Amino acid sequence: MKKIILFLLIATTIYATKIDDIANIVGVRDNQIIGYSLVVGLKKTGDGTTSKFTLQSIANMLKSMNIDMNSIDIKSKNVAAVVVTSNLKPFTRQGDKFDITVSSIGDAKSLEGGTLLMTPLKGVDGKIYALAQGSVSIGGRNSKGAKETHPTVGVVYNGGLVEREINIDLYNQKYATLSLKETNMKNSVGVQKAINAFYNTQVAVAMDPRTIKLKRPDNKSMIEFLAEVQDIEMDFNIKNRIIINERTGTIIAGVGIIIKPIVMTHGDITIKINESPTIKQPEGSVVIDNDLIIGLNENELYTKEGTTTVANLVRSLQKLGATPKDIISILEAMKSAGSITAELKVI
Repeated sequence: MKKIILFLLIATTIYATKIDDIANIVGVRDNQIIGYSLVVGLKKTGDGTTSKFTLQSIANMLKSMNIDMNSIDIKSKNVAAVVVTSNLKPFTRQGDKFDITVSSIGDAKSLEGGTLLMTPLKGVDGKIYALAQGSVSIGGRNSKGAKETHPTVGVVYNGGLVEREINIDLYNQKYATLSLKETNMKNSVGVQKAINAFYNTQVAVAMDPRTIKLKRPDNKSMIEFLAEVQDIEMDFNIKNRIIINERTGTIIAGVGIIIKPIVMTHGDITIKINESPTIKQPEGSVVIDNDLIIGLNENELYTKEGTTTVANLVRSLQKLGATPKDIISILEAMKSAGSITAELKVI
């Protein structure tokens, strides 16, 4: 028996937000750093003899301590080779501490209880910006108290130490640049208008859909100016997006993502979407909540005016017993047909 779903259309919404939430200051950003080292003190859960690079690293470390040993003579299972990664925050200063992530690259079973040896952390330019060392923590406990760990990945809390600063000279700058986190023509112009209205003069110019050039007023420092700019509120056009996790069947969609008119069939489900201002409730049907109406034979499902969104489509399909796989297939087909214009991201 065919199951029919009928919908009507609604409009999208514009939200108010601070400029700081949607734009970054160009040049003020994190910098990724990376290093290679050894984690020692493991309880026979380290790399085996098949990880030749680990044995060679141990031999090199011992040689630096005036202990000459051939790598083929090393049989230790208490050591693991790891890659150390982190992000160096902007405006960090020498001596600042930060967290680092330690990840096994050999065949170690666990890094639990290990200690990371001193590790130089380099930037993309090959220069050393920080050192890392300390005890490795590999996880905590979930809400039920059970231990949750990923044994070959750990964190050294406050294990990084800044040695070289990345200089960012904002104070002496007369110009600055904002970069929107997402490309959008309206938002770029909206930022320009909001800033110029706040200062009642032309201090901002939208250069493209992501870039806004700023000129510092003469009576303010660049730090004061940027602090004020970041706090300015504006009307923000949100880019509609639907996130689908095919593995778990999870679907996340904004409540205002509309669906354009379409007629489609998937299995025993037929979906009809039109722009009629009203919809006639079938005789013998029952209102099951404020939005949904179900037919007498439970093979038809209707929505009230103003509820044609992806969220209500998904809810209606669930009422009809559609599986997550069916719902995902329907959304993907609608996206391909142009009925859904929002970005569809499958993870």
